Amino acid sequence: MKSLAVFCGSSKGASAVYVEEAKKLGTELAKRKITLVYGGSSVGIMGAVADSVLEAGGNVIGVMPDFLEKKEIAHKNLTELIVVESMHERKAKMAELADGFMALPGGPGTLEEFFEIFTWAQLGLHQKPCGLLNINHYYDPLVALFNHMSDEQFLHEKFRSMALVDVEPNGLLDQFITYEPPTVKTFITEKQT
Repeated sequence: MKSLAVFCGSSKGASAVYVEEAKKLGTELAKRKITLVYGGSSVGIMGAVADSVLEAGGNVIGVMPDFLEKKEIAHKNLTELIVVESMHERKAKMAELADGFMALPGGPGTLEEFFEIFTWAQLGLHQKPCGLLNINHYYDPLVALFNHMSDEQFLHEKFRSMALVDVEPNGLLDQFITYEPPTVKTFITEKQT
């Protein structure tokens, strides 16, 4: 794994643990020589993970739509900032650049990004790992929902197992490195998404 897309909030969250764990992830990415690909912001958990990668000597690529460049306060010290025209282009560019996808705590935007890329994996459009860094048990309700979807037969178990989960950055990164995607039969192409 040479690059990892991280979806996360532009807020710091209610507890300092969110920023602390985001920084741990960033330090570990730099240590493992994994480039961070993320939304390009300098604030919140987004800024914390980027700052920690940079402080540890790693590389960070931000991808931000032009209309958010001022609102989300674009990070000025990135290895590279790619400015695109839309949220759709942002997600497509991040998907192109990344070897895996991880969601840290965040709001609806974080979940939307994670679910789209997870759905693409289900459809066989990519075979890259997707995971939730369950900081402070933030994603426990979502993990329970995945289990419920599987129990109610709206999510096949082989797809349920594609959502990797860990409370520690190292544990989740180790799962990413050993990830073997399930066989997926698809009838659509990436251009049809």
